[in-house]
Amino acid sequence: MTDYRLTDSTLRDGSHAIRHQFTPDQVSAIVAGLDDAGVPVIEVSHGDGLGGSSFNYGFSGTSEFELLEAAVEARSDALLAVLLLPGIGVRHDLHRVNDLGVDVARIATHCTEADISEQHIKLAKKLGMETVGFLMLSHMIEPDQLLGQAKLMESYGADCVYVVDSAGAMTLDAVRTRVGLLKENLSCQVGLHAHNNLALAVANSLVAVDEGADQIDGCATGLGAGAGNCPTEILVAASERMGISTGIDPFKAMDTAEEVVRPLAPHQGVIDRDGLILGYAGVYGSFLLHAKKAAADFDVDTRDILMTLGDRKVVGGQEDMIIDVAAELQRHAAKDST
Repeated sequence: MTDYRLTDSTLRDGSHAIRHQFTPDQVSAIVAGLDDAGVPVIEVSHGDGLGGSSFNYGFSGTSEFELLEAAVEARSDALLAVLLLPGIGVRHDLHRVNDLGVDVARIATHCTEADISEQHIKLAKKLGMETVGFLMLSHMIEPDQLLGQAKLMESYGADCVYVVDSAGAMTLDAVRTRVGLLKENLSCQVGLHAHNNLALAVANSLVAVDEGADQIDGCATGLGAGAGNCPTEILVAASERMGISTGIDPFKAMDTAEEVVRPLAPHQGVIDRDGLILGYAGVYGSFLLHAKKAAADFDVDTRDILMTLGDRKVVGGQEDMIIDVAAELQRHAAKDST
């Protein structure tokens, strides 16, 4: 019996950190290592979910369906999960991954748009998949509003609804309030997906567990969008030290992180100025690499781009706004210099 179920998202959220260039061999090695460590659920998709390989979000080096085939071959006991954002992924994608042997469908929407998840959650349930509702950028609305959105996902049949700190902007109290409120008022399970922009991902995850969260996400070495995610191996080690059972071998988790995942992005996990600004401004983590490129192309400061995006409350799916903001900042700078 474990105190929470961990889903490792290295092969989904971690895709952002390497510009969606995972290879089948890398997927096989990571899945095998995580599975051997006892990680119960492993998520594999483009960083922006099924169908995310595109000009707007970044093209995958290898089709995610090929990567999923490699994952299916490499896993022994772990369940496999995918992420789908309605409007990016489509119903056909759910049928296809179900045929491949994927067990868990995580249906993600912006925190105010749970109503667009209905058909996808119901289809996943009809296909016999475990279904998770994912409320992205959960810091952007008040806890009672988040509860209302979570209740919608529960009413569609979600087995679990996640508080998702996509920007790594939440403090301990923000997590405690939201997770606690959902646990008190939902009949389904509750989860937390934490990013590490304010260096609070592990602490926030443990606070969520203290509030009764049933599912928690992590990524090996923290590999993920922005400043990265809650590091799986650190969360497991900290949990074990606190007497919280995960069912995961902490040493094998450490070995997979250090020997298999770390070489893919040796500097991932360092919270630099730009990564910190993401959390401070409350900006979607996957915007970071796009913002850095736009800053270089338009000769403006990445921080200025991110702060402007935060002020305008830009959300996932509005990546085109990054270019607009960079161009606007360049025009203002030129005007100020004349």
